[in-house]
Amino acid sequence: MASLLKGAKKTASHLGPNDDKSDSAVASRLGVTISAPNFQTVEVTVKGITPMVQLAFGEKARNQIREKQAAGSTAKKGKREAKDFDAAFEQAIHRSREGWCGLPAAAIRAALIRACSLCDFEMTKAKLCVFVVGDGYSATEGTPLIRLFRLGAEGAEINDEPRHVEHMVKNATGVADIRVRAMYEEDWRARIRVRFDADRFTTTDVANLMMRAGLQVGVGEGRPSSPKSCGMGWGQFECVQEQA
Repeated sequence: MASLLKGAKKTASHLGPNDDKSDSAVASRLGVTISAPNFQTVEVTVKGITPMVQLAFGEKARNQIREKQAAGSTAKKGKREAKDFDAAFEQAIHRSREGWCGLPAAAIRAALIRACSLCDFEMTKAKLCVFVVGDGYSATEGTPLIRLFRLGAEGAEINDEPRHVEHMVKNATGVADIRVRAMYEEDWRARIRVRFDADRFTTTDVANLMMRAGLQVGVGEGRPSSPKSCGMGWGQFECVQEQA
């Protein structure tokens, strides 16, 4: 080993004991400069142009799965319990700890990232550059939610509430079933705060990306970008300018 090192020469990038080791000197020698994160936040108001349909994973279904897994091999298949359609509707709603209905912030972020593929921007990089700030948290899952509202009489802002809808679907086994969902009418609204890397996107980029996300990707059940269908004509939105 000593014979191999004997003839070795110091390379240009190798720092010697007398070389300048300051940050600027090292960066200059290596040709690498890492700038500090430059994040900005912009608020975009969106308005639904089609109904939005939600189907949150209900607490009852979650508890049933938990009980079955906890029972292990002792779990037995019993009689099918009667379905409470009203309870299923309530559990389909994404409701905050404060009681208002909301839209999962993760759904908007996923739509923005998906829309990046339409603009030749790598989705893997978009995951590191675009984030959505919630107005509160889900009462059941603790995930960030964006408050949904609508304009009432004389333009007064009120919290939005969905209506009970039922649709015929086929389960993974091919068996027909009735799925209870929560539907917001097409004039639902939300104020979405997007936190973004300003070294990668401008405010205009974010606004245009939000428009693409609303028109071409969508949110919720039956959206245009549904992975297993072409959608049901739900979940589309547009950006609007609020009046002062």
